[in-house]
Amino acid sequence: MEEKEKLIQDIQNLLNSYDGESVTNINPKLLEYMDESDLKKIIEDLLIQKENLLENNQEWLEQFKKN
Repeated sequence: MEEKEKLIQDIQNLLNSYDGESVTNINPKLLEYMDESDLKKIIEDLLIQKENLLENNQEWLEQFKKN
């Protein structure tokens, strides 16, 4: 598999890892104009977003432990 195809697949997998969300399919033709560094930046941003979501959920859950 070409590196760009793998990166696009990774992006798709990250988008589909959110519970309760519908399946996301990315048409590779839409991302063909992007280079590998652009795709890697998208992956990095998605990972940061996912980490922030997990941290926020953890903080939310912690407030119930205190009460």
